[in-house]
Amino acid sequence: MGVYLDAATAAPPHSVVGQALQAALADGWADPGRLYTPARRARQLLDAARETTAGLLGVRPDELHFTAGGSDAVRRAVEGVRRSRGRRTVVHSAVEHSAVIKAAGDSGVLLPVDRTGRVSLEALQTALTSADSAEVALVAVQSANHEVGTVQPVGAAAELCAAAGVPLLVDAAQSIGRTDLPDGWSLLTGSARKWGGPAGVGVLAVRKGTRWEAPWDDPAADVPAVFAAAAALRAVAEHAQAEGVRQRTLVDEIRRTVAATVPDVEVVGAPDERLPHIVTFSCLYVDGEVLLQALDRAGFAVSSGSACTSDTLRPSHVLAAMGVLTHGNVRVSLHSGVSTEDVRAFLAVLPGLVADARAEAGL
Repeated sequence: MGVYLDAATAAPPHSVVGQALQAALADGWADPGRLYTPARRARQLLDAARETTAGLLGVRPDELHFTAGGSDAVRRAVEGVRRSRGRRTVVHSAVEHSAVIKAAGDSGVLLPVDRTGRVSLEALQTALTSADSAEVALVAVQSANHEVGTVQPVGAAAELCAAAGVPLLVDAAQSIGRTDLPDGWSLLTGSARKWGGPAGVGVLAVRKGTRWEAPWDDPAADVPAVFAAAAALRAVAEHAQAEGVRQRTLVDEIRRTVAATVPDVEVVGAPDERLPHIVTFSCLYVDGEVLLQALDRAGFAVSSGSACTSDTLRPSHVLAAMGVLTHGNVRVSLHSGVSTEDVRAFLAVLPGLVADARAEAGL
């Protein structure tokens, strides 16, 4: 089957998901909003999933909303604050996930980042104290970057937002179930498919005291999927610390080996303040799509933020904002099923495939 190295897009379903889905389908198929017995059983499962997930996120159950996915959670967060505060402007880092940037729309104000992808706190301070700051609805700073893994200074950003009386939205999709979550946020979003839960389940936590109104009706709860997502999160959280140490060691090896064995390569992102499972590098003189296809034929599934991906003709906005090489980009993101042998097999074939791609381009 090959080696799957794209957990940042979607982690393979955790082993508990199938069992949890089967159990919940048997008892949780009814509408939990009704009053008859099958509905009450579904409500019990939904409440249990809410309590489990809320506890693992460090929030109260009544602060947690289940959504139709991570992007849906972001849209609800942004529009709910806009509706409540009567303001439109969203200040966000230039490297936020596309869901945040799309939700901000034309009213978005981009904050620059350095070459590691870390947001400028000075620029945030300026945005919160400028003449236009009265129009700011909220600030969005992700917990850590989804393409390069750089951890953002959420705590410091939260202090600036609190002083200005502006809520802070944190997209924690890549952090939930892997690392400790930052403090100080007003709204937090995530996606179950990132932690090995089923697709189509997102989470939105809104702290008490945050001005937020539901912008539209909540979707009908998919109780079996929500229950399975909670079970997966509980399972991965139990081993998150040890798994994080293991994956960080493997990513360190990838960073060292790629830099030493592939000519004209740039390993991007923060070397230390980063997520344990993501590493990204860019290869000069390489067509990113050609390299990804070659890796796929060799049995390795990776993703890319370069210009030549299947769904866009534009370079990665993350890499462009960082001012790093955007071509020939490869993102490797690990999950619990990736072994040391898998990583070393990838590192063994990579230099030859890069050389072949360059030769194919006539270089």
